[in-house]
Amino acid sequence: MYAVIKSGGKQHKGKTGDVLEVELLGTDDGDSITFTPLLVVDDDGKSHVGKDIAKATVEAKLLGEHKGEKVKVFRYRPKTGYSKRQGHRQTMTLIEIGEIGLGSSRAPRKKADDAETEPAADAAE
Repeated sequence: MYAVIKSGGKQHKGKTGDVLEVELLGTDDGDSITFTPLLVVDDDGKSHVGKDIAKATVEAKLLGEHKGEKVKVFRYRPKTGYSKRQGHRQTMTLIEIGEIGLGSSRAPRKKADDAETEPAADAAE
């Protein structure tokens, strides 16, 4: 079972036990976080989208923070002697996906069950 979650304006696909890099979250190490704005949940080949996953949640555990890869920025304008170098390293948070739950998306059918049992009770009398 895997789920696509949304964090920091980006989408991440993960299954139970995966370690993902997301943009910096302002929480402590070892805390757990719940992602509810899910996009897709796949359960053994059956995809759930839209209203089917309204109650679905993904539990994740925070593992720590580290810096991502360095992005090099180089600006250059020809024939003017202008060039500028710059670098950037984004701080990332590591999370481990714990439990992916679909919630109870189906309501029990009490009316249909009652309708089937009533005629049987009347026939027995």
